[in-house]
Amino acid sequence: MAELHIYDVIRRPLITEKTAQLAEAQNKYVFEVDRNANKIQVKEAVEEIFDLEGKVTKVSTMVMPAKRGRRGRNEYMRAQAWKKAIVTLEEGVTIELFDV
Repeated sequence: MAELHIYDVIRRPLITEKTAQLAEAQNKYVFEVDRNANKIQVKEAVEEIFDLEGKVTKVSTMVMPAKRGRRGRNEYMRAQAWKKAIVTLEEGVTIELFDV
């Protein structure tokens, strides 16, 4: 397996109403990550990119399933499967990107 660069691990932050509430209430931030990235790589990438050395306490990952559509008898893929990571930070630590 090829080593992923930190900017290949994290694809984009997910900023929705639900993730904004998670960030405020529980200090959790959500990112779309590479399907081959593991929790250790996600933790290292978040700490490196956002300058949070040692502030990440937990990382949860999940694969979001592909969305399928139908037109008559034909099935097709509306969206591919992707991986999501929820990163928990220490109390009092925030990421400015999410403070909107």
